[in-house]
Amino acid sequence: MRILLISPGKDVYYAKRLGRAFKLPPLGLSTIAALVKPGIEVSILDEHVEPLNYDDTADLVGISVMTAVAPRAYEIAEKFMARGAKVVLGGPHPSALPEEAIQHCDAVVIGEAEGSWQRLIDDFERGRLEKFYFNESRPDLANLPEPRRDLYKKKAYFVESTIQTSRGCPYDCSFCSVSNVFGKAYRHRPVEDVVRSIEHMGKRLVGFMDDNVAGNRRYSKELFKALSPLKIKWAGQASVNIAEDQELLKLAEKSGCVGLFMGFETVSKESMGEIGKSHNKIEEFKANVRRLHDHGILVLGAFIFGFDSDDRDVFKRTVDFVYDAKMDLAQFSILTPLPGTKFYEKLYSENRIIDTDWSKYDMGHVVFKPAQMSPEELDAGATWAWKEFYSRGSIARRVFGMKFDLFKIALYFLPVLTINLSFKKAIDFGQKLSQNSNS
Repeated sequence: MRILLISPGKDVYYAKRLGRAFKLPPLGLSTIAALVKPGIEVSILDEHVEPLNYDDTADLVGISVMTAVAPRAYEIAEKFMARGAKVVLGGPHPSALPEEAIQHCDAVVIGEAEGSWQRLIDDFERGRLEKFYFNESRPDLANLPEPRRDLYKKKAYFVESTIQTSRGCPYDCSFCSVSNVFGKAYRHRPVEDVVRSIEHMGKRLVGFMDDNVAGNRRYSKELFKALSPLKIKWAGQASVNIAEDQELLKLAEKSGCVGLFMGFETVSKESMGEIGKSHNKIEEFKANVRRLHDHGILVLGAFIFGFDSDDRDVFKRTVDFVYDAKMDLAQFSILTPLPGTKFYEKLYSENRIIDTDWSKYDMGHVVFKPAQMSPEELDAGATWAWKEFYSRGSIARRVFGMKFDLFKIALYFLPVLTINLSFKKAIDFGQKLSQNSNS
């Protein structure tokens, strides 16, 4: 028996546009691969780094599906089914819309895979595959098998050593699907399991894939203390308020934290109210960035355009704010109504969704009617923000104006410059592709 696990890409142009700096290995699939019992051959194919071969002789094909790749995933599933393979879909999109997903496959895994995935394989071997698999309760994260990172394509990723220490989120933001898939409470791997996994990887640079690596401060402090002796460098994602706990910040620095992706989301109090993210204190943003920099931690700030309280001036106000806060990197997304979220339900009930092509639900396309501007103005404003922040002049001012000491400049300069230029390349590539399609 042979199982093929696939991470689909939107298209070949999207993969090229990403660049190596933004390609991360499919940790979810390597985790699922580790759950397969001995005696079954397993392989992973990530379309972002290698082409798919439909002549692959897999008996069972599993595809992980985010909303933006759903059309591509359905296409892949149907082609493998036509060749006689059984196909299973899982991930955030099938979990939100299982009845849609089952129209394109033999079975759907709803929610987390631990437990239900093993039952599915047993049923497949017995020849009695069911349509839907799910867990009655959330899986325990203790004693999980080590992800099959050996199945990744070699030398394909900027950071290959990724790990997850927690699942779930109590904040339940209106536009986010995390709590819908993983629950509204943090669950953690035991700290000793995390340390053992990092030692097993044997890499000095580690990427934490948690939605908030500092969400539970008590756990995070214990984790950071345990990481310190490992002498690693790591980057991850955290809520802005990590900077409001001086002890936590010091422990993060000592543990090897060099960069954090942070969802600032908006510079408008009205928009923050729409999100339901009351723990984000806009008046503290700039001070928080300064504290992070004081501890040698780079900041990639994420902002979203398209809230009902956003007017036509929001783009310039946001970019000006990012400059004033001296953020090292920034990401500007278009608000997207992902299935299973409160925002999707709101726009659907208000008849404001104007495009149901899932491939455009990638945070880069406008698929709904904004409240205070046209869809075209929202698209143009977001494009302007990207181009302005990642212009050559802006990159030069920010990278060469870093205020760290000489050691930290030597440590961070090349990665920061590389990521800035990768963003610029992606923007230029996307603009050229858009111009070609319009012509």
